[in-house]
Amino acid sequence: SRRGVLVAAGALGVAAAAMGGAGRWIAAYRTRTTRVDLPAATDPAPRLPAGLEQRVPGISAFRTPTAEFYRVDTRLTLPIVDVDGWTLTIDGDVEHEVTLTFDDLLTMPLVERDITLTCVSNEVGGSYLGSARWLGVRLTDLLDRAGIDGTRADQILSTDVDGMTISTPLAVATDGRDALIAVGMNGRSLTREHGFPARMVVPGLYGFVSACKWITRMTLTTYAEQQAYWTRRDWATDAPVRISSRIDTPRPLATVAAGRTVVGGVAWAQHQGGIDRVEVRVDGGPWQQARLGPSAGQDYWRQWYLPWTAEPGRHSLAVRAVDGDGEVQTGARATPFPQGATGIQQIVVTVA
Repeated sequence: SRRGVLVAAGALGVAAAAMGGAGRWIAAYRTRTTRVDLPAATDPAPRLPAGLEQRVPGISAFRTPTAEFYRVDTRLTLPIVDVDGWTLTIDGDVEHEVTLTFDDLLTMPLVERDITLTCVSNEVGGSYLGSARWLGVRLTDLLDRAGIDGTRADQILSTDVDGMTISTPLAVATDGRDALIAVGMNGRSLTREHGFPARMVVPGLYGFVSACKWITRMTLTTYAEQQAYWTRRDWATDAPVRISSRIDTPRPLATVAAGRTVVGGVAWAQHQGGIDRVEVRVDGGPWQQARLGPSAGQDYWRQWYLPWTAEPGRHSLAVRAVDGDGEVQTGARATPFPQGATGIQQIVVTVA
């Protein structure tokens, strides 16, 4: 009967609500340990200088808040990892296989570093990058435990808790840069969105070849023997971050008031000597050198700004960066596939 259908529908609705509530409670219970107390760094980073964001409204904060840090991965739902049962295994072409618990990681020397991360899918002027303070164990310290002196491997094949794989060139990961298995971000343990309980961070490489989140295994192998998720899809195997820059203010197609104002943004050239200078061009005129914000090292972005006397009308603004080795950001346009976008950002604004 119609009444029976309505009663049954109501019962199903109550049951669904109860199951949904139970599911949320279970998820909350299982993630109660995503905030853990971390030891202080054995090798702390210097105090981060004050950024320009207080003086240049609209410019990106010198340190990206964790809640605003970009997230790009293949997940529809985030992995739920019990830190008490989590382990990291190092195997493959090593002298001996090593398995470490989270507590084992925390007993090792922890280093703290300010590092900018960039996604290969970031278009010119895009938002898929952020800068944070990371706490973790040096990748080389972990590999030394397994022994790789006689290895013939040319890649680290990282696997996350759900089987996703990412490959990192071994030579790059062990060349002296601050490659980490990170457990902390901006003074706290990692969030689920950013890889709790541990993730890889390798400065100077795009994330798809360096930033395995929720990591649980590192296998020393060769590209000929095993291919990671993105490698099988013909993305680059060695993908250094391209020199780039971005205009944060004014926004594209914005209308700004005539008179004294600023053009500002960020620029990055991780592990390429950092940013040496930034130049801005107005309406196709000569390149003008912008003023740089403070430095936090070559693996971190630089804020920049250029005072501009804006006259009424429609104007184009362009920006380019130059790294510490004197290499100028290229104007040649390239799409993100297969090794990162290139080109110079140019925007149009209206001055009223």
